Amino acid sequence: MPVSPPTDRELDEVKRANASGKPVVVFVHGLWLLAGSWDPWRELFEENGYATIAPGWPDDPDTVEEGRAHPEAFAGKGVQTITNHYAEVINALAAKPAVVGHSFGGLITQKLAGMGLAFASVAIDPAPARGVLALPLSALKSGAPVLSNPANRSRSVMLTYEQWRFAFTNQVEESEAKSLYEKFPVPGAGLPLFQAAFANFSPSTETAVDRKNRYRGPMKFISGEKDHTVPWAITNASYKKQKGNDSPTEIEEIPGRGHSLVIDSGWPEVAQSTLAFLGAHRP
Repeated sequence: MPVSPPTDRELDEVKRANASGKPVVVFVHGLWLLAGSWDPWRELFEENGYATIAPGWPDDPDTVEEGRAHPEAFAGKGVQTITNHYAEVINALAAKPAVVGHSFGGLITQKLAGMGLAFASVAIDPAPARGVLALPLSALKSGAPVLSNPANRSRSVMLTYEQWRFAFTNQVEESEAKSLYEKFPVPGAGLPLFQAAFANFSPSTETAVDRKNRYRGPMKFISGEKDHTVPWAITNASYKKQKGNDSPTEIEEIPGRGHSLVIDSGWPEVAQSTLAFLGAHRP
């Protein structure tokens, strides 16, 4: 499978991180978001003594405006292609980083940790890997805008406001939900959702995770209590699959939070929980 090399922006971030001599945190975004969605998190983590990197998925545009104008840029990107890109960036670092990911970024975070590429990792409302069988109705409804049309496997799909409201912002006020919709979502690749949906029917699925690697490092799962897209049942099933690893494995449910918990006004609570976990396992 071809590997997408790091972009100039990503290489510049790697150089700054290596030069800092600080522990590095790599942030992995999920579907319908871009790397810039992590900017407040990066500022907080850098204030707390970390260097940070937020790579994009292969061919991601730099801005939301550009992404909405060119939806074809997102199409056809599968889980392994995205994972390989992040692995390339991590391999350019001078030391093993922590990895923090949300949604499909949480699945990719588990894959990277399973490759032995993280000193610790945090998966926030992670998309299900192979072996996770829980599939609540709200998750099916959240994925329906993509999964309802098989042709979307090779396309990208933009969520309408109503779809965004159900899948991401069901736990914030209407005014904030509209503001977040204007600021964040871009078209999302359909392929990862199809890969996750049919993972348990394919032994060679790209959503497979190595949960037994002794070098996986400590891992924490964070779940929004009211998340429609990745409900507690999915996150808890992912945690149960991972807790057999020799490294510490934890889980936390954040009360009253939906899938937008990393970008809405309550993001600091989730970020502080993440900081505390990484701080406890900081090299």
